[in-house]
Amino acid sequence: MLEIAPMIWIPDGELHWTFVRAGGPGGQNVNKVASKAVLRWSVAGSQSLPDDVKARFCVQQRGRITLEGDLIISSQRFRDQQRNKDDCLEKLRDMIVQASLTPKKRKAGKPSRASRERRMQVKRHHSEIKKSRRVSTDE
Repeated sequence: MLEIAPMIWIPDGELHWTFVRAGGPGGQNVNKVASKAVLRWSVAGSQSLPDDVKARFCVQQRGRITLEGDLIISSQRFRDQQRNKDDCLEKLRDMIVQASLTPKKRKAGKPSRASRERRMQVKRHHSEIKKSRRVSTDE
């Protein structure tokens, strides 16, 4: 079981693992051992996440989620399988923690007096430029 927060945890039955041969360091051993860990988790079918967290998670991780609703995370940073598996779980935990933070509502602020005056100054300047382009009708 992967515990993310006191109220959010994912049972091991929802996480599907595959292990494949990884590139990178390892010498001759890299051709014999499947050390790359690939985690597949069905976000759409999971009941572990609250609905609001799941919605934010799907928006934030839309590039990693397949059309079937599965999240795919892989790790090949380390030379042994267990450390790569732990790395995948840590990545998943970080993603869910990020999605569980509720964004703050933006409060509209008032423009400062100086910014209002600058805006009016720019408007007057543009007005003067356009006035100078007009043909005078004094004749």
